[in-house]
This record gives sequence, structure tokens and C-alpha cells, in this order.
Amino acid sequence: MSETTAWDARFEVTADGRGLVKDAGVVLLRKTADAVGLTGRIGEVFGPGRVERICRGAVLVGAASAIAAGARNLSQVERILAGHAGTFGSCGSDSTLWRTLDSIDERALKRLSRARARSRRTLWRMLAARPGGFPWLQVGGKRLHGWIVVDLDATIVGCHSRKQNATGTYKGGFGHHHLGGWIANTGESLNILPRPGNAGSNTATDHVTVLDEVLAQISDEGRHSKLLVRIDGAGASHDTIGHLEKLGTTRRRVAWTIGWSITTLEETAIKALPERAWAPYLDQDGTIAPPVHYDDGTSGTTRSEYGHVAELTGLAKRPGWPATMRLIVRRVPIAPRDQAAGKVTALEKATGWKYAITATNINRMRGIPGSSHPQWLDVLHRHHAVVEDHVRAAKSTGLGLLPSASWRINTAWVLLTGIARDLDVWTRLLAFADHPLLAKAEPATMRELVYRLPARLANHAHKRWLRFDRNHPHTDAITTAWHRLAALPAVT
Repeated sequence: MSETTAWDARFEVTADGRGLVKDAGVVLLRKTADAVGLTGRIGEVFGPGRVERICRGAVLVGAASAIAAGARNLSQVERILAGHAGTFGSCGSDSTLWRTLDSIDERALKRLSRARARSRRTLWRMLAARPGGFPWLQVGGKRLHGWIVVDLDATIVGCHSRKQNATGTYKGGFGHHHLGGWIANTGESLNILPRPGNAGSNTATDHVTVLDEVLAQISDEGRHSKLLVRIDGAGASHDTIGHLEKLGTTRRRVAWTIGWSITTLEETAIKALPERAWAPYLDQDGTIAPPVHYDDGTSGTTRSEYGHVAELTGLAKRPGWPATMRLIVRRVPIAPRDQAAGKVTALEKATGWKYAITATNINRMRGIPGSSHPQWLDVLHRHHAVVEDHVRAAKSTGLGLLPSASWRINTAWVLLTGIARDLDVWTRLLAFADHPLLAKAEPATMRELVYRLPARLANHAHKRWLRFDRNHPHTDAITTAWHRLAALPAVT
């Protein structure tokens, strides 16, 4: 018998297995939701209902856990949760989930938002009590202690079939154009506003709506009184900046940085800047960026410094904007791809530099030395690019596909994907914070190494035991995570 066929002589396949759970790691997500009180609070939104009905809090949290584990539609949610009847109980069928989503109207959306905010406050108190404390950001070599950093950004969700409010987008595709807000400190999804595909990028009304929901999710002014909001050029409107200015109170400091479009007025001001006004461009670690080497295939371009930053405030005055607003201009070498795409203005061709401007109301951030310097303010706004990672993670956690032709169902689904993203983030913050890989793992990595792992459910000593493969490299981390979540204080 050849070696290539010897294995099948000692191998049999049977259908008598018992207690198998295919996606056993999902219990961590459900445990996290219970630990922060989210399951119970969502159940309170819908009320007790008839006794024989499944708790809709369990339905939504179970669905969110399945989405975090990789479910992309209602049928996949049902299949993932079907194996968990013996772990955290039945969460209903896909029809039950559909009816629950269809019952979520505007009133229910607001009540669900409040339930999420209360659970978020519970989570943040737990984070503050852990050994590492709350995850404050490190930007430009400075620690933003006490500052909650929120990034707003829009994203296009394509559609391959006719769905309600799906229209042509500004990128030439077809679908929806959502606007959301994420916390840079943790990666949590604060709010995602579903919008038609033809919604404008700089629609001030939508930005105001998202900003108000952001504050509703961070409503503990006593503990979190310092808020930094970062938006790209889409936020540079009178109404958006005016609303940001009004958000500050005697108990809350609201700082903001926003991308600024360059017009003839700004170009004239840039030309008027003396060379000594430019300071070296900084990297995210606070050091001066190294020289850049560009090679377009025919000749290379080398500069002694990567770029520079200067203050433009006072030189480009426009009426109607806040008197405290500052303009910070950045210049970097023109990249070959920008040159090839024709994204170069006459001024940039003449000077050899690519320019960008940031508007901000920051004069000084209390407790952060050097926070008034244009170099650091430029780094602070460039750090806004992390929102792209949050958007990408959200799209891979259910936001990238809408399951229904109904706008009502899809609106509820978008909310559900936000909960799913939060559960993934909360689980890593509470249970895997000290793990070198899983603490900052991508959603696909968490699914492969934790959430989608199989296990065997057994009964022993009047308990149910979920037994993972002892040879898996992360089994110890999973069991430690469970014990950490189980040890958290009960929510009252």
C-alpha cells in the first residue's frame, strides 16, 4: 500500500458527534455584551412582550455577535447562532431577526442609542479601573491625556441590486453614502448615519446630526470634558464649524481640526510667506521626517527635508469665520502619482511643493506642552487618517453589505453593525488588552483565531463546559479572556 493512500485505511467518517459548537468563540462577544449591560438595556427598549416570545435584546445582541464573527446577512446570522442553543440560548431564526429589525422605528432608534450610551459609560468605567487605565492617544510624541478624540468620515457602500435610496454616487458607482463618527482612542463606532448615494460630502446638516449623536454617546461631562473632533475637508462649512463652536460649554472643552480648501486667497497668502516662516515637517513620533526620494522612472528627486509647516492665520482672512480660527499650511514634495493624475495647481508646479491647509480652533490644549505649535497641530490633524482603518473595519463587520431592499430594515442593520463593531472592540479592550497579537487584531484575524474556532460542549459537575482544542496556540488566551469577563462586576 502506497504512503499516499495509507491514511484512509485507518480513517472513518461517522455522523454520531455530540455537543459540537462550530463558532464557539462567539460566546466571548455575548459575554461582553452581558458584562456591560447591553443585552438587558436593549431588552428594556422593546419591553417584556409576551412570555413565550424570545427577548429581542437577546435577538439583537446575538445577531450583533454573529456579525462580528463574520455573518454578512440574516441567513448567515441564523446559521452561526444555531450552534449556540446550548451555550447562551436560542436567539431566534432569521425571520425573527427580520421582524425585530422591521419593528425599529425612529423612536426605537433613539432609545437604542441611549442604551448604547449607557453601556459605553459602563465600559469606560471598567477601562479606567483596569491596570492600564483608559487608552489615551499618543500623537506627535505627546500623550493626549484626558482627551476623547472623535473622527468623522463618509464612506460609500455599493449596491448590486435595486435598494431603497440607492442612487448614483459622486465616484460614479451606485449605492449609499453613509456618514459616521468613530472614537480614535478605542476604535468604537459612535454613530453611522445612513444616507442616499447622492448625499453630498460636505452636507452640513448631516455633519450636525452626527455630531449631536456623538455627544449623546459621550454625555458624561464630568469624566470626559475634553473632546477633540477631526473632520476632513467635507466639514469646512459655516454651519458645521458654527455648530462645533456652540458645542463647547463651561463643563466641556470642544477642540476641532478640519481640512481646508485652497483658493486664490490662500495661494496668495502662501506666496507671501517668507522662507524662514516654514518649520520642518514632523512624523507621528514627533521627530523630523527623513528626506524623501522620488523616482518617476527617468530621474529622481531628492530634498534635504521631507516638507514644512507654517502658520497662515491672518494672511488669508475670510469674513464670517470664527475670530479664533487658525490656518496651518503644510507643503510636501509632489508625488509622481499626483503629477501623473494632473492633481497639481499652477502654484504647485511653480514651487515644486504640494500644499494642504488645516483649520483649527486650538490655541493651546491644557496639559499638553507645545500643543500650540503649527508643527504639532499639523501632526494632530494628519493622525485623522486612522479613521480609514475604522471605516474599513466597519465595512468588514456588516456595513459593506445591506441585506434588504427596505430602507427601514437597512437602517436598523446599520445600527446593528455599529453594535457588532463595538462588541469586537470591547471584547479586545476588556479581555485581550495585554495580548501582543489580539489586542490590536483586525476583524478577520479575530474571526480566524478566536470567534470561529470550534469547541465541544460538555456537561460535568452540574456545569456546562466549552472545551477548545488544547493544541490551538490561543486556547489559553481564550480561556483567560472568559475568566476576565466573568470576573467583571455586575451591572446595576
